[in-house]
Amino acid sequence: LTFPLLSVTLLVSFGSSMLYGYNLAVVNSPAVHIKAFYNATWSRRYGHGLAPGPLTLLYSLTVSIFALGGLVGSLLVGVLVERYGRNGALSRSALLILLAGGFMGFSRELGSPEMLIIGRSITGLHSGICLSVVPLYLGEITPKNLRGFLGLMPSIFICLGVFFAQVLGLPELLGEDRFWPLFLSVVVVPASLQLLLLHCFPESPRYLLIERNDVCGATKALRRFLGTPDVQDVIEEMKEEQWSLSSMEMVSVWQLLQDRFVRWQTLSVVVVNAGMQLSGIDAIWFYTNTIFENAGIPVSQIPYTTVGTGAIEVVAGLIGCFTIEKLGRRPLIITGFCAMGICLAGITISLLLQTTLPWMRYVSVACVVGVIAGFCMGPAGIPFLMTAELFMQSHRPAAYIVGGSLNWLCNFTVGFVFPFLQMSAGAFCYLVFCGVCLLVALYVYLVIPETKNKTFMEISHIFA
Repeated sequence: LTFPLLSVTLLVSFGSSMLYGYNLAVVNSPAVHIKAFYNATWSRRYGHGLAPGPLTLLYSLTVSIFALGGLVGSLLVGVLVERYGRNGALSRSALLILLAGGFMGFSRELGSPEMLIIGRSITGLHSGICLSVVPLYLGEITPKNLRGFLGLMPSIFICLGVFFAQVLGLPELLGEDRFWPLFLSVVVVPASLQLLLLHCFPESPRYLLIERNDVCGATKALRRFLGTPDVQDVIEEMKEEQWSLSSMEMVSVWQLLQDRFVRWQTLSVVVVNAGMQLSGIDAIWFYTNTIFENAGIPVSQIPYTTVGTGAIEVVAGLIGCFTIEKLGRRPLIITGFCAMGICLAGITISLLLQTTLPWMRYVSVACVVGVIAGFCMGPAGIPFLMTAELFMQSHRPAAYIVGGSLNWLCNFTVGFVFPFLQMSAGAFCYLVFCGVCLLVALYVYLVIPETKNKTFMEISHIFA
């Protein structure tokens, strides 16, 4: 583990992945203030406030437009990484956050809910790009024995982003009504840091050699990342992969879906990425305060309870990061989904029984913590890591487009539908997510092999 390798991992995780987690949770705390802003603006424009239904719809759009932007961003990944490289795509995407921060930061001053919604969609566009490009970049620059450890580092920063959003959202910090535009636009700080420093690190050696045929550039990049002049073995391994792909162009999404030789890899990416979002984790993150309120937690205690769950998810992410190379990918992701399924069923039971058993509210909190901890230990980062590991260089960008698009489409669906599902099904809505978690765990157990300490060629041969 060299200093450049660790530095670039921390930089892109802080400047990109953390913003995804932050933007997932940042709308949770100021929900009341944002709704009041919408109502006041509507009254000024049209002379009357918004009814509860349209107000819920407008706020749900504000929450879920982030995912629609992410969907568009994920569709652009293939073009961006092919034209600008992995490092170049991340550098350019940071500019989007500066734009989004301006829109959200000045939305109240200019009395424009539209600016807030546009800003949220641009942050989603940035996250859609980075959520795929960061693991792609790290997967290609990291030696196989460190791929799991460094590959899960972005998931820790996603958890940290959620935690920072929860802490900054406390009433004593930025949780007051006058501070919510600043609270939303804080994201410009990490993005600016990444924009300033990322050019100090080289491009992905695999991209340089296999796609650009730049052996000299790839050798220099490898020596910088690995900290040794002797990189000939790695160069030969990449040349072997380049030779095996010499008669093959970079495949499109349509070609990937039609290619029967990677059918099980593609299906695995679809199941795991869709399952990650349909597990209900975004419903928990977007609407934590609402869930705790329904569980009977006093309103004054909810922000601090939420911060406590955030601290636990960071610890769970660290446990996953430091155990993945010992336990492997499969055990962590299976355990994570099973734990989530059990805890989601626990939320349903505790909400149903809390009227007769008041102490069940604490069981609800424990189950919410269990869902988040289970997610952060494995499902949070392993699907993106596995997408890089299951495919060769020619198929990898298209695989990230498929996985990322499904991820964001399901994210949008859950974020938009959950408030209405909760109103219609009550506590039973969590059983839908419980079933998804258990089915995904079963699929991983039956179909996906362990990829720990294997080269991309070896993994491809296992599936073949």
